[in-house]
Amino acid sequence: MIAAAAPLRLGLRANAVQFTLLVVVNALVGGLLGSERTVLPLIAEQEFRLAAYTAALTYIVAFGLTKAVTNFFAGTLSDRYGRKPVLVAGWLAGLPVPLLIIWAPAWGWVVTANVLLGVSQGLAWSTTVIMKIDLAGPARRGLAMGLNEAAGYCAVATTALVTGWLAAAHGLRPAPFLLALAYAVLGLGLSLAFVRETHGYARFEAATHRGAHEQGLTTSRIVTLTSWREPALASASHAGMVNNLNDGLAWGLFPILFAAAGLSLTEIGVLSALYPAVWGLGQLVTGPASDTYGRKPFIVVGMLAQGVALALVAVVDSFGGWAVAAVLLGTGTAAVYPALLAVVGDVAHPSWRARAVGVYRLWRDGGFAIGALLAGVVADLAGIRAAVWVVAALTAAAGLLTWVRMYETHPRRPA
Repeated sequence: MIAAAAPLRLGLRANAVQFTLLVVVNALVGGLLGSERTVLPLIAEQEFRLAAYTAALTYIVAFGLTKAVTNFFAGTLSDRYGRKPVLVAGWLAGLPVPLLIIWAPAWGWVVTANVLLGVSQGLAWSTTVIMKIDLAGPARRGLAMGLNEAAGYCAVATTALVTGWLAAAHGLRPAPFLLALAYAVLGLGLSLAFVRETHGYARFEAATHRGAHEQGLTTSRIVTLTSWREPALASASHAGMVNNLNDGLAWGLFPILFAAAGLSLTEIGVLSALYPAVWGLGQLVTGPASDTYGRKPFIVVGMLAQGVALALVAVVDSFGGWAVAAVLLGTGTAAVYPALLAVVGDVAHPSWRARAVGVYRLWRDGGFAIGALLAGVVADLAGIRAAVWVVAALTAAAGLLTWVRMYETHPRRPA
């Protein structure tokens, strides 16, 4: 006689092994992204002689646009075909990325690599988010998102630091990107061999879910709700876009600003790692705290802290001053990131939550492209520091707008 399948149970403790595996997989996703943070802006300037900032940031524009669009389809595809096939497809898209950068004879190869990186990150990172929300259930969603994003961005930070050391010791290519290749191979292997499908958990939760928005919504209706009609979902989407707008600035122009001030490759690597390290580790605190105190306070205060940190980057001119700014920027981002994802999980019905996450991440990661274009144009016209001031003002304004429009979404706190 064949034994009956064990009943599904929601929660981090009930699904500890699979949840931990997904945390490790997302760390590898983050590591693949982190391999570019320190080194690629310097390759653009030193090896390919891209003098115009707008031209140098084309790889971030390509990455941001591709990831944003892929995020949207990741949610729909994971609802239609399951989570695991989408995750595996993300890793397959990521495998050629480090090889293209290592062998690139022209800047177009790097841009192509970042198109594939955008596809990879959009599929793989979005799917690990969705799978963790599936497993966690409503009670500890903030903690689940904190763990997910902490793993990803601590890996970004660690890899940015290590690739800085590798570049200082062995040159800008190929050594830093061999590490990225190892991440991609390991991530694909773990996803194929050990990750289990989690779509059934979302269906299980949907059977007992009661919320303001029920199941049966079309994708166009979900896009409308998440983009502008539903106040909390739309506020999360717009705040997420501005958050990644300032991250696009930090990724593309901060290493060039630091190099122009005479900092060494190792010092640039430390600064490039410090911001995502604080961002990653801080989410271990802010994610679960949002389960206790609510989502909105962390989003509003975090956005305002980011604005102050960017203003500090614009006015100081030393390693110590920039280190303080990086810590503050990471702290603000840590407050914002898991709370925004938790808002989407709080409001969206489980039957269309994956698609809502996709729309949110379409907005959020579109900020990479907008930030790179905006920062590049302003930097070409008025200098890097002027670009930092513009993005600082936009970030603070986004925090104030969220304060006005968003309501509290945590189910244990009043709306």
